Amino acid sequence: MRTQRRIGVLLVVSLMFLAVLSACGSPAKEAPPSGDAGPSSAAGGSAPAAEAKAKIGFSISTLNNPFFVSLKEGAEKAAQAAGVELVVVDAKDDPAKQVSDLEDLIQQKVDLIILNPTDGDAVVTAVQSANAAGIPVITVDRTANGGDVVAHVASDNFKGGALAAEFIKQALNGQGKVVELQGIPGTSAARDRGEGFHDALAAAPGIEIVASQPADFDRAKGLQVMENILQSHPNIDAVFAHNDEMALGALEALEAAGKKVIVVGFDATEDARKAVEAGRLAATIAQRPEEMGKIAVETAVKVLHGETVDKNIPVPLDLVTKS
Repeated sequence: MRTQRRIGVLLVVSLMFLAVLSACGSPAKEAPPSGDAGPSSAAGGSAPAAEAKAKIGFSISTLNNPFFVSLKEGAEKAAQAAGVELVVVDAKDDPAKQVSDLEDLIQQKVDLIILNPTDGDAVVTAVQSANAAGIPVITVDRTANGGDVVAHVASDNFKGGALAAEFIKQALNGQGKVVELQGIPGTSAARDRGEGFHDALAAAPGIEIVASQPADFDRAKGLQVMENILQSHPNIDAVFAHNDEMALGALEALEAAGKKVIVVGFDATEDARKAVEAGRLAATIAQRPEEMGKIAVETAVKVLHGETVDKNIPVPLDLVTKS
């Protein structure tokens, strides 16, 4: 009897010991959810971890302009669709700030930079810094005048300037006095639009450009410069502004002076389209900024995937007049 009791005690102790061992053992790992490869193992038995999201920096000349707001929005939509992170920085039309912004993006080690320059010359050193860091650069709307740029996405600004000139030539029947409001000096957009405009008007000797002054793509400056020009040239027939903001500013000055003048802008912003439909603005050149932003990001994704892209990627232009 005593022997049976001893065996029973030993059996209970053994069972308790096994229970303790079981509790101290490693719990089974939960299976990863469907589609999740789980963490990689040193022995290579598990699938690799998910690839990190690509990070693209986007330096924009200014967001105080509807055109560039649309450019940003197009880029953001394309980035979301492609599953990449887009870091947008606003240079506020300040070349020094843009260079600083670009250097900061380089320090963040973004995978690629999309650049809309405030000044083609001022950004050269920053582009070269990105090159040295192995970060590809794509320019959009405006070019950089140095450094290695993988691709440039833009409308044909020279052609756009020529379209504006052809419209004015026809509207004036080849005779008249014209004012040109230039964009920011040093930008490729201002240079190319101006060259296209002058080149097309060279074939119309009856049209005289009586004033050509910069108003820096700004509406308030467009108004001010137009007011000053009217002091010297009160009798003009047409105005070509390198963007809609300056065109709308000039239009305000002309209307305040009681003058009915043909005004042509560039960009086809919402405000400009409304002015065209109202019969106040004669025409504007549409260059589709949202599409440019979209194409810039799509091109960036191709570059990051090792695909070959065209050096120059054009976006179509249209002349917008009253329907």
